Amino acid sequence: MQAVSSEIELVQGNEFRRGWRILLASMLGIGCGLAALPFYTAGVFAPHLAREFGWSMGQIMAGLTITTVVVVIAAPVTGVLCEKYGTRKIALASLACFGLSYLSLATLGNSLIQFYLTWAVAATLGAGTLPITFTRTVNRWFDKHRGLALGLAMTGTGLFGVLCKPLLAWVIADYGWRGGYFALGLLPLCLALPIAFTLFREPAFTPASGKAEPVDETAIPGMTRGEAVRHWRFWLIAAILVPISFALAGAVPNLEPILLDRGIDQATILTMTPLVGLASISGRLIGGWLLDRFWAPGVAFVLLGMPAISCIILTGTNLDPNMARAAILLIGFALGIEYDVVAYLTSRYFGMRSYAAIYGIFYVCFSTGAGFGPLVFGMIRDFAQDFGPALQISAVILPLCSAGFLFLGRYPAKTVT
Repeated sequence: MQAVSSEIELVQGNEFRRGWRILLASMLGIGCGLAALPFYTAGVFAPHLAREFGWSMGQIMAGLTITTVVVVIAAPVTGVLCEKYGTRKIALASLACFGLSYLSLATLGNSLIQFYLTWAVAATLGAGTLPITFTRTVNRWFDKHRGLALGLAMTGTGLFGVLCKPLLAWVIADYGWRGGYFALGLLPLCLALPIAFTLFREPAFTPASGKAEPVDETAIPGMTRGEAVRHWRFWLIAAILVPISFALAGAVPNLEPILLDRGIDQATILTMTPLVGLASISGRLIGGWLLDRFWAPGVAFVLLGMPAISCIILTGTNLDPNMARAAILLIGFALGIEYDVVAYLTSRYFGMRSYAAIYGIFYVCFSTGAGFGPLVFGMIRDFAQDFGPALQISAVILPLCSAGFLFLGRYPAKTVT
């Protein structure tokens, strides 16, 4: 009775007053998880590993490719496990295993097989730290302010992207690259895991209903995974995500060589690249606020289509640094909202009944495009001796595919929670 009474008080309060604990745990869990740590730090470790073991940059970066391939399998499986066992158990177990996997990187020997196997294990066991897990619970705690809540939860990746390189530079300077891997492994174990254990939990109520009685998990409105994959909206979203993520993610890892090709000096470039992380944080917050107030497909069309302007700007020769900064901000802003849009659309069009399983499949679509984008951009650069053709292709892809969201129509009332 005391527990039910406590939930009644929570429901009657403001969504953020009752849900800030969930947002804090989700922000740290996502920021210290698989979505952020490998991709923001691989470039920092690469020169040290090359010097220590004689590996090429391609061999080292192949670890990220392995991570992407493993996630294609692990993400949908994680979604199913979340539906079966609950997100709290999956998140806690995955944070612990992911942290231990990173600690093991500090023991690397001169073996590429060991290096690749460690990344495969980290991606498999760390898939529960992806937004699939945390956004399922955030969606269930928030309704009226769901978009902003998702944006706040996912700022963890952007914040980590801004802060991780200075932190690693200090640790590696004093303790070497092994100390750097050890420090990163401590983040999920000593920061995210204790906070998630203390604060992260499923709600015992449905936020949209205003009722505080315990929720029957089997009665949560929405489609099952099987119903969703038979629906045309599912395949439309999936088809849109692959090319959009390809166009956005292909440019970001190649920003430095793109800007060098356009005549911008290295010192100026170093002041520009952090703008991606800062813009992604703004994209999550402003985009989330817009999702709560306007039709989400319309918001997605505008914000994910606008970086086409960036691609056109970056194709210019003798690029003005201020124009380059504007282009980078637009790309970073769009990268910030893409995860949020997918999470929001999944909850609104398919409901929360099998949210994690459905979002897990969408995450695979995103990862596929993002995983191969940088590689294809690099191949085009090698063939054409210029990034221009890749940027021109992206300038067409972004508005054209973003317009596909406009065909989704109204939110189905029966699946809204």
